[in-house]
Amino acid sequence: MAYKIAVMGGGSWGTTVASLVSRNADIMLWARDAATVDDINGNHKNSRYLGDAPLNPTLKATLDPTEAIADADAVVMGIPSNNFRSVLTDIAPNLPDGAPLISLTKGLERGSRLRMTEICREVAPGRPVGVLTGPNLAREIVAGQAAAGVLALDDPSPQTWLQPVLNVGLFRVYTNPDHIGCELGGVFKNIIAIAVGMGDGLGAGDNTRAALITRGLAEMTRLGTALGGRAETFAGLAGMGDMIATCTSPQSRNRHVGIELAKGRSIEDIIASMHMVAEGVKSAPTVMELAMEYGIDMPISSDVFKVVTGASNARGVYRGLLRTRAAAESEPG
Repeated sequence: MAYKIAVMGGGSWGTTVASLVSRNADIMLWARDAATVDDINGNHKNSRYLGDAPLNPTLKATLDPTEAIADADAVVMGIPSNNFRSVLTDIAPNLPDGAPLISLTKGLERGSRLRMTEICREVAPGRPVGVLTGPNLAREIVAGQAAAGVLALDDPSPQTWLQPVLNVGLFRVYTNPDHIGCELGGVFKNIIAIAVGMGDGLGAGDNTRAALITRGLAEMTRLGTALGGRAETFAGLAGMGDMIATCTSPQSRNRHVGIELAKGRSIEDIIASMHMVAEGVKSAPTVMELAMEYGIDMPISSDVFKVVTGASNARGVYRGLLRTRAAAESEPG
């Protein structure tokens, strides 16, 4: 049976997933930008987000969201967190009955503090929802380099066909029953990547980077388990794996933001100069609200929050982190 999958969103990761999975399924991608749709259909490229990387020639794109989701066996949402609800609300009345909704988005909704899967249940109830996440840098995967991801669903029944459809070439997809932990790992690591970027921009060494990643992972695990995730999830691909990739790669948008903050640029100036979303900037205030509500100490994330909201600067918080009292490794700090 040839499955049909709709991919909503013409950014780098949505396009990469769509192109990749086109080898195993009939894919229709929706993008709101006419130039992107024309580029995909006419040139088999998404030049704006993926440069000259060739896309699968069978991939089709459309400006019509209803056309994209028509008769889809699953709908993959590659929409930034700030627009996720509005796009889903627009297409909800026409979603095929029972089609799973799979989020690619690594952020939280500002205000409601909801995960994207929670928005899916609220806006389009009565269907399986989940995430595809992990250490997935789009440009490497679209170029055919080996990578691994995690598919986590609240209802495991669609996994029997979704997992093999998503397993393509050198892209290996594992399953995990902890959809909460997998989704939260993708959110929290972006904030730590900004911290690592600030350290890198200030000339910190490999030892400092390793310390920030490791202590950041501890912060991620403390809040993630308080919110219902499993500790072992944060030690896997959706947690530590994604953290390492995002904190060390030159392709990382969130690390780039940290590096630019270390140069003294304002967050508004940095964001205005980027045409891709750095979810960590948007998630930091929401994550700190959750940390305060649950009584979780998150010093690294707190310092990132201060910098992206203009309450401090990269050099100031970096010095503060170096002066933090060291207690037992299992304790916060």
